[in-house]
Amino acid sequence: MKILFFSKRRPQGKDLVTRSYGRFFHIPRILASRGHQVYLLVLSYRNDPPLRLHKDDVTWISRSIIPWGPIPYLIEARNFVHQLKPDWIVGFSDTYYGILAVELAESAGAQSVIDAYDNYESYIPWLKPLHLVWRRALSRATVVTAAGPQLAERLAGLGAGRPVRVVPMAADPPYFMPLDRRDCRRNLNLPMDKKIIGYCGAIHRSRSIDVLFQAFAILRDQNPDVELILTGRKQKGLPIPEKVR
Repeated sequence: MKILFFSKRRPQGKDLVTRSYGRFFHIPRILASRGHQVYLLVLSYRNDPPLRLHKDDVTWISRSIIPWGPIPYLIEARNFVHQLKPDWIVGFSDTYYGILAVELAESAGAQSVIDAYDNYESYIPWLKPLHLVWRRALSRATVVTAAGPQLAERLAGLGAGRPVRVVPMAADPPYFMPLDRRDCRRNLNLPMDKKIIGYCGAIHRSRSIDVLFQAFAILRDQNPDVELILTGRKQKGLPIPEKVR
């Protein structure tokens, strides 16, 4: 099959052209490895030169929003769809790309996928007209996927109750691998003889971090040999309980 992805070039600040980051890189790569023709048309919000390259069996095309705004990207996306005649068009990384995928898929007789890794409406809650177009796209897409079950439930509600499939976030293959436990604890100056609970991510009230602290307090009362290790950005002024690293 021919599969075309639309995405911004730097989702979550990571340049997809230079770094194999997240679902935005690995889903196209895996599909290409299974024999599909995969194309990724990305939009840079920086003054990057136009680029076209082939790596990991994926054809990458990058265009910049500078100096003419998004119009040249939209024109190229439309022309490329009618030239390529893809079987599937996938919108990644933001509201706009999901909307674009559905619109162009319908005009070209292709199937469409909207993949969401976050609640995009929360980024700009005041932009109601965009949210209405986004919800309409959710209800018209062939398939909608979400990074987690809570997000999937929300998108199902926004898309007139249509089912949403979960494609979870995961650790990138090159950066996470099994290592010797004792060596890791020794290198990080962690106790060898205690059970450790690890948390990676924003240490922020919006993540309901207080629930983790409460659960740890209960566990600690039952078993003093349990330790909680946090790593991530801490919200300013957020108190960290005693005996938490």
